[in-house]
Amino acid sequence: MKKTILLLLVLISFQLSHSQNSYVFFGSYTPDKSAEGIYVYQLDTIKGKLTKITSVRNISNPSYLSLSNDGQFLYACTESKTPNAGSVSSFKFDPKNKSLIFLNSQKTNGENPAYLSIDHTGKWLIDANYTGSSISVFPIAEDGKINPIVQHIPFTEGSINPQRQKSSHVHSVYLSPDNNYIVSPDLGADKIRIFPFYGNKKEPLDTSNVSFVKSTPGSGPRHFAFHPNKKWGYCIEEIAGAISAYTFEKGQLNLIERIKIQSKKEATDFGSAEILISPDGKFLYVSNRGLENNISIYSIEKDGSLKNVGTQSSLGNHPRNFAINPSGKFLIVANMNSGSVIVFKRNLQTGLLKKISKLKIQNISCVKIKTI
Repeated sequence: MKKTILLLLVLISFQLSHSQNSYVFFGSYTPDKSAEGIYVYQLDTIKGKLTKITSVRNISNPSYLSLSNDGQFLYACTESKTPNAGSVSSFKFDPKNKSLIFLNSQKTNGENPAYLSIDHTGKWLIDANYTGSSISVFPIAEDGKINPIVQHIPFTEGSINPQRQKSSHVHSVYLSPDNNYIVSPDLGADKIRIFPFYGNKKEPLDTSNVSFVKSTPGSGPRHFAFHPNKKWGYCIEEIAGAISAYTFEKGQLNLIERIKIQSKKEATDFGSAEILISPDGKFLYVSNRGLENNISIYSIEKDGSLKNVGTQSSLGNHPRNFAINPSGKFLIVANMNSGSVIVFKRNLQTGLLKKISKLKIQNISCVKIKTI
C-alpha cells in the first residue's frame, strides 16, 4: 500500500512539473518603429535553450516589462522621449495559441517611463517616470486592460552630480512583501521614498505620509530587491557602484551596511543596473555596465550583510537587465549594446555562473521569466 501511494505521489509530481512551461519575455528599444519590440521565448528548463514563440511589432521602445501573477497579461513601458507623451501598454498572452495580443494603452504623464510594478492583488499598475520625474498609478481591469491614471505624483529635487542629478529621476517602484508600501529609489535626488499603499482606496498611494532615507550624495539609487525573508532590502546605486543593505520593518528602512562593488577601474559614473536575489535567499546578483560589463555575486550572511564570492563577465556589452527563473537554476542576462542574451546556469551551492546558450536580439533591455 505504501509503495502504491509513493508511486502515485511521484507520478503526480512528474505531471505537475511537466504541465507547466517557462516563458521568457524580452523588451527592447526600437529605433525603427516597425521593428519587433517585444519577444516571447520558451525556456527549456533542462538544457537552458530558448525557442521563439512570438513577437510584437509597431510599439515604440518597450524598454521595461511586467507580468501579471498568473502570466496571462503583460504590461510594457513605451518610452516616447517626448515630454509627457510616455505610455504604458497591456497585452494578453495566450501560450496555447502562441500569441501576444495588444489590449490598450494609457498615457503616464511622463516622458520616459522606466519601470512597472503590479501590486500583489493584481489590481494596480504603478509606473516610474525617469524623465519628467514622477510616479503614476493605474487601476487594472479584470480583462487586463489598463484604466486611466488615478494618481500622478511629480518630483523635482536633484543632488550633487551636475551631469546626472540636476533634477529628480525616479527609476523604479516596488511593492513591499506585505503589499502595504511602495518603495521607490530616486537616482536624481539620492533618496529612497516609502509610501503607504492602500489597495482598497481610489487613490492608493498615501502622499501625506511619505517617508524617505537618504543615500550617499552622488550615489544614484536605481533598483531595489526585497529578500525572501521579508526583513531585508538591498538597493543598487548606479552612479557610485555600491550596494546598500537595509532592514525593513513597518515601512522603515535602516542601514545594515554599504559596500562598494569591486572595480576594474575607478569611474565617476559606474553604471550598475539590476539587482536580484536568488529564490532561496542565499545569493545576491548585481549587473554592472560602463567599464565593467560583469555580474557581481554575493552570498547573503545571517545578519543580512554581503560577502563577495565572485565577479563574472556578462559575456556582452552593457548588461542592463537580467532575470532568475523561479527554480533558481538559470540566470538570463540582456546585454543591450551588443544585442546579446546569455543564458547562464547557476551553481546552487556556490552561486557562480556557467554559460549555457546565447541569443541575438538587437537593443535588448529587459528580461522577465514566468512559469505558466
